[in-house]
Amino acid sequence: MLEHILSAEFVGASRLRGQLDRTEVIAVWGPDSVSVDLRVREPYEHAALPEALVPVEAHVHDLSGAYVGEILVWTDRGATLAALEFAWVADEMPTELPAVVDGRLRRPA
Repeated sequence: MLEHILSAEFVGASRLRGQLDRTEVIAVWGPDSVSVDLRVREPYEHAALPEALVPVEAHVHDLSGAYVGEILVWTDRGATLAALEFAWVADEMPTELPAVVDGRLRRPA
């Protein structure tokens, strides 16, 4: 999913894509959360994004097509991948990250 989101073209995208194989999950945001903190192992090239939030709209829909949230990718001062957040708007907190289906992010049933 992270690879899918970073396939969009924006300033610094290619450098963030270059960090993927060196990126690891280092913490979960809370009990049962699917949002995580990331760390990129050295060596890596800084992405030099102007903002901490990756500028990609990654909307998540359920199987009926209803909007249920979005995936936000955060960087450490625009330089390296720092977090993956599922910002959900449904009544229940998601228990797993969405899948990429037909080029779109879909929340599992």
